Amino acid sequence: MVVAENGRARATPTVSYKPRPGEIPTNPGVYRFRDADGRVLYVGKAKNLRARLSNYFAPLHTLHERTRRMVLSAASVEWTVVPTDVDSLQLEYQWIKEFDPPFNVRYRDDKSYPFMAVTLGDEAPRVLVTRNRKIRGAKYFGPYPKVWAVHETIDLMIKVFPIRTCSDASYKKAMQSGRPCFPGQIGRCGGPCSGRVTIEEHRAIVEDFVAFMAGGDQRFTKDLTARMRAAAVAMDYEAAAVYRDRLQAIDAVLNKSALVLAEDTDADLFGIAEDELAAAVQHFVIRGGRVRGVRASTIEKELDISGADLVDQVLQRTYGNAAGADIPRQVLVPALPEDAAELTEWLKERRGKNVSIQVAQRGGKADLMRTATLNAQQALMVHKTRRTSDYVARTRALTDLQEALGLAEAPLRIECFDVSHLSGTNVVASMVVFEDGLPRKDQYRSFSVAETTDDTDSIHQVLTRRLAYLDRPEPEAETGLAGEGVAPKRPRFAYRPQLLVVDGGRPQVQAAERALRDAGHEEIALCGIAKRLEEVWLPGEEYPVILPRTSEALYLLQRLRDEAHRFAITHQRKRRRRDIQSVLAEVPGLGDARIRALLRHFGSVAALRGATEEQIAELPGIGPKLATAIRTHLSGE
Repeated sequence: MVVAENGRARATPTVSYKPRPGEIPTNPGVYRFRDADGRVLYVGKAKNLRARLSNYFAPLHTLHERTRRMVLSAASVEWTVVPTDVDSLQLEYQWIKEFDPPFNVRYRDDKSYPFMAVTLGDEAPRVLVTRNRKIRGAKYFGPYPKVWAVHETIDLMIKVFPIRTCSDASYKKAMQSGRPCFPGQIGRCGGPCSGRVTIEEHRAIVEDFVAFMAGGDQRFTKDLTARMRAAAVAMDYEAAAVYRDRLQAIDAVLNKSALVLAEDTDADLFGIAEDELAAAVQHFVIRGGRVRGVRASTIEKELDISGADLVDQVLQRTYGNAAGADIPRQVLVPALPEDAAELTEWLKERRGKNVSIQVAQRGGKADLMRTATLNAQQALMVHKTRRTSDYVARTRALTDLQEALGLAEAPLRIECFDVSHLSGTNVVASMVVFEDGLPRKDQYRSFSVAETTDDTDSIHQVLTRRLAYLDRPEPEAETGLAGEGVAPKRPRFAYRPQLLVVDGGRPQVQAAERALRDAGHEEIALCGIAKRLEEVWLPGEEYPVILPRTSEALYLLQRLRDEAHRFAITHQRKRRRRDIQSVLAEVPGLGDARIRALLRHFGSVAALRGATEEQIAELPGIGPKLATAIRTHLSGE
């Protein structure tokens, strides 16, 4: 058994601290893995401690690669029995917060978003824009994606609810001197410092402001409409105009936050996108049926956890320190965690009222979940791209990769290869090139591969063809019209890479190693990255290298692999479309729309040749007569 030490595989002993049979209780509880120095590596909870911990002490070769690394890094395990499953959830959250274990998921807010705050703790509360979440007695709304969005909302709201906007210094000076504050003089402040209302009257307006922002839309709309009509009946047209303007301001605010769910819906919705090492979370705050704010965060994962377990961790982190008033009646998630009942009870205790955790499956909630998930996918892509495009991060990535793979120099030119096929047909391969950690799209190449279902044979074919270009002689200088030497053009693929990366595990690496050996270019470094576990395989090694989840080198390899896969799929689709269109365009009565329908359904000409006339005729717009013409054309081709 091995783990990574400076990126290289080394032999390790078996687990010596495994508890004896019968020592672990079957009660609910929380467990901690510690290293030799006593540092807590991982904290977890279980309804049955014995059943859960026995999974970690299964034969080491059966464990997930990263779980095995954690178990082998630890020197002891301890547990604490608790009365109920809810108690284990609370204790797990407390210990994760206290010890910050490196193998538990780690959260990082994408940025500090601006909030609208109402300082209810002041004598005359004011509304302001802030990123400070620690103002004593303040009520917060948001967060908002842009600062200007908060200011715009405040500008509209103070037309309906004229409350204080001036600074504390201006308020104090105005109250002492008896002269209105400057914002009050120009109609931008409606506090007691403006001289228009008393402190008590202002407090009532503030409470209405807070109630409206918390979701009480309809009450204020109906009240203002009634007042406007009453003023019009009484022919007090000036007052009616004021109420009309306030209604328009309310409509403007509401139109900026479209009604997405029923008006009485108070919910938090979580959209999550993840890969093997990271996840992005989009938290939509819905009050009164409208999205009142969005919080974004990224999560770094060390151990392999399911989507449901990730939801569990996200909810604990979101509501662990939340006030009861900030916990909604409904929590919408993409997947229910195993301990959903315990989480529901925990949230109910914190809120003081009933709380439900549900999966958004249909209707407006499902539509909003798709929107949140799409935003999370984009955020995850941006998060990973930033890490590999930043100069400092790129430099660190190349240095880490050099150390992890034991290279003599940093791999300034890296070529990554991926093979794509459709059930053994239309086999293509891609080569993407990164120089200094950045993609060189002008040097990307695609390959057609002889029909085969063997990825290793495809890898060997492609690398053999690519490496052959390294041995071509340099072209001689050409002579121009004036007799001067013209610099020769370098042939394609003439630049030698420092590192070749293949998408796959040990078999793919062995095939690539064979191609390097056959071509006589064993001086070029080689590795493979396996998708499922994000393992890095080296030639001749029995076990993979496990790079830390925070490693810039791993993010660079991931991006190389993903870019090669994207480029291969793109080429395969173009080739398949061109193939079927060129053959079928000769069939009378078969236009572009019907050719596209055949392409979507059968995927390739080879698959279409194997279809019967009845199968072809089943497609909308084809019919028996056209199906016969297609079969006749393909059989005589």
